[in-house]
Amino acid sequence: MKKIIVAIIFALGLHASAMAGFTEGANAYNARNYELALKEITPLAKAGHADSQHLLGLMYYMGRGVPRDYPQALVWHRKAALQGKADAQYVVGAMYYTGNSVPQDQKTAVSWFRKAAEQGHAEAQHALGLMYRYHVAGMPQDVVIAYMLWNLASASGNANATEQRASIARQMTQEQIEEGQAMSRAWKVGTPLPTHSRTGAGS
Repeated sequence: MKKIIVAIIFALGLHASAMAGFTEGANAYNARNYELALKEITPLAKAGHADSQHLLGLMYYMGRGVPRDYPQALVWHRKAALQGKADAQYVVGAMYYTGNSVPQDQKTAVSWFRKAAEQGHAEAQHALGLMYRYHVAGMPQDVVIAYMLWNLASASGNANATEQRASIARQMTQEQIEEGQAMSRAWKVGTPLPTHSRTGAGS
């Protein structure tokens, strides 16, 4: 029993230390002190800290504190994405969608966008909405699902989604809008997003 308690205390200590190091690294990044940020977050990223992996991935993606290196950006973002970091899942999806440092694979992109969107990630919800609206990346055309996704993203402050929702609403029936609103209200963060609607398919 004593060993278990010691192990828990040790793990909590590591977690607290990692959070302190990440906070320092993130603050340094925001202050554009990329050298200090890199020093703080690299050991944490290598130790498996998802937020640090995501930030390190961004540094490689943007070329901040390190030479721009898209393959390395993907490596670190994928590590964080596999741990459930929604921001990283969105970036991985975007890289597969555009074929940035990986063979273009829209099906894989959609899978990552959906994982992020189901965690309430507004940019991923916006991207998925575009795919449903314009019938791309193998997605069925469904204006109600698009409206629902943009409604959710808009509620999180995504201005592009707000504009898209207003635009598509002018082309929808009142029944379709009401279905989209109802689906938005019914959905909860962390649960699967619907893949089809009753009135919006093929619209």
